[in-house]
Amino acid sequence: MANNKKILMVVTNGQEMSNGHFAGIWLSEFAEPYEELRANGYEVTVVSPKGGESRIDRNSLEDDTIPKGWKEIARLLKNTEVIDNVNAEDYDGIFLPGGHGTMFDFPENAKLHSLLRNFAEDEKSIGAVCHGPAGLVDAALNDGTPIVKNKTVTAFTDSEERGVGLENEVPFLLETKLREQGASFVAADDWAENTQTDGKLVTGQNPQSSVNVAKQLVKTLEG
Repeated sequence: MANNKKILMVVTNGQEMSNGHFAGIWLSEFAEPYEELRANGYEVTVVSPKGGESRIDRNSLEDDTIPKGWKEIARLLKNTEVIDNVNAEDYDGIFLPGGHGTMFDFPENAKLHSLLRNFAEDEKSIGAVCHGPAGLVDAALNDGTPIVKNKTVTAFTDSEERGVGLENEVPFLLETKLREQGASFVAADDWAENTQTDGKLVTGQNPQSSVNVAKQLVKTLEG
């Protein structure tokens, strides 16, 4: 069990896409890792680029209903703290849940990039699942090297993006972008669980990978 260890979870504020759908956070990618981290004794702080609400993507809900067991967890998304107020040294690890919203407000967030740089330079644990690795796009070490360069990673694949018909709604294709920045990208079959660990960096391909990403993240934290 962890002893007073703290994890920072960074969630999207979301954005409406050109098709009218509001791209928010994918609930299971937040709730399942949150449960896993708490079960292992970690204190979790939830922040977002703007603070306030992190809207849940309706596509991640069945019948527009939050599962009964996640209602308390979902309330944490109603009033998140602002990421700008965060100090990296206060946390042992960082986790980025997905949802298409991250594609819009993670890649160009200077504070998120600063935090990720600090975590990477200090060899602290970094976890991300599905579209969460959008936060790693353009994030670099102090010498300018992309954090993902020569790292074995995964994320929501281009095939999966085309499968849900949103390849023209997102600013870029995440798999392609990570490959362009030097990542050794591992793509499994669409919707198959796929988790990759490279040192202290843990990534998962899709919602099916959320629990295992959290489990592997805990291993890096305890190691």
